[in-house]
Amino acid sequence: MSRLHVYLRPLTIGILAVFLGVVAPPSFAETPADPSPTVSQPQMDLSGWKLVWQDEFDYPNEDLDKHWESQNAPSHHILCSRWRENVVVKDGILHLVNRKQQRGGQDWTSGSIWTRKKFKYGYFECRYRYAEATGTNNSFWLMTRGDDPTEGKRFEIDINEGHYPNEVNTNIHNWSDVVVGDDGKKSHPSAHKGFAFGMRPDYSLPLEIPITTTRLRLASNTSPHFHIRELRVFGVGDRYPDPLSESADQDIDGLVNHAADASARVTASGVFNPNTRPEHAVDGTISTSWTSPDDGEKWIELQWPDPITIGCVQFINGWQKDGHWTGWGQVSDYTIKAHDGKTWQDVATMNSKDEADFGANYHTYGLLWTEDELVFYQDRKELRRTPNEFCKSECPIWLSEAIIHWAGTVSDQIDGTSMKVDWVRYYQKENER
Repeated sequence: MSRLHVYLRPLTIGILAVFLGVVAPPSFAETPADPSPTVSQPQMDLSGWKLVWQDEFDYPNEDLDKHWESQNAPSHHILCSRWRENVVVKDGILHLVNRKQQRGGQDWTSGSIWTRKKFKYGYFECRYRYAEATGTNNSFWLMTRGDDPTEGKRFEIDINEGHYPNEVNTNIHNWSDVVVGDDGKKSHPSAHKGFAFGMRPDYSLPLEIPITTTRLRLASNTSPHFHIRELRVFGVGDRYPDPLSESADQDIDGLVNHAADASARVTASGVFNPNTRPEHAVDGTISTSWTSPDDGEKWIELQWPDPITIGCVQFINGWQKDGHWTGWGQVSDYTIKAHDGKTWQDVATMNSKDEADFGANYHTYGLLWTEDELVFYQDRKELRRTPNEFCKSECPIWLSEAIIHWAGTVSDQIDGTSMKVDWVRYYQKENER
């Protein structure tokens, strides 16, 4: 569950693996029902398994090349070139270092390595931390190299393409069946599923002490952009509707949604495109949205000609697909503010980093790869299970950092950060060795 900080004030306010990149995948992320451990959530049990290969990075930096190969070239489908110099083993940790450095015709450098040894089927696990900046793609993955495989297809399995602070993205790519469309663009079969920890589609913020104001603002630093489907500002009531109810405005007799007042004026810091105007956040339907711009200030504001008294603020954010909230386009942080006639006063804040910061703490990301199935894990808790349709041949293990636009805002904050890897391990079942 998200940690919600609500600051109540007695305001009588006068007046609130992206890697080969034929097609760059968008970032879709599902909100886990509960990112914390549960009794019912399936977990990987390694009893009956044997550790048969590992790298603990407990050796001098120059010994890395005995076990791993490194990219030493530009990567024109992403924003950085990648070099051995950006891959550093130090004090038992592998660092894939991002530098603002012009090299290979690109403005950034980073690192990408793959094992000299190849693997097939088993349980793969890596313990690492994300680089602590948006715009970075922190990856543990498997991909075929060399000649076409004798079984299945050329493939890529992204066990995790992690985006700071707390997105986990799993992908399966079929690189044998690339086609070129009439527009000249290449595409290939792929399947993505992502997970945004610490976020949710619906927020309901009842105020213990109501506030009176003429201006209310919802602001966020989420990058690259986010969708506000509905923003509701209810008067004082003894209860409030389910925020995901599409008839929320009519669900409780006598409860007024001031955001729907004809006199209310809605403005925003900007729009993603002309079809995502701020009016869409107060039009009574979640099928439309105000979508923020990618960069700069990001806020939406309601203003009324006369003071209103607020008992509850609700908003719905993100993107639906097939009736299911995907988690894509959700805010990773927000602040709701009321204006007191002189300045803005915070009413409620949330930052998903308080709940889940995968740059500050190590986590393990795992894959159970069998002939029939692919099962993805975080901290040995199952995230995704899907049939294995074409990943049938041996391949190396890859560890890669990349700088990409679809992982969030690219800024100088990336310079000097690194993906930090504690270890990589590979297990086989005892009776299969």
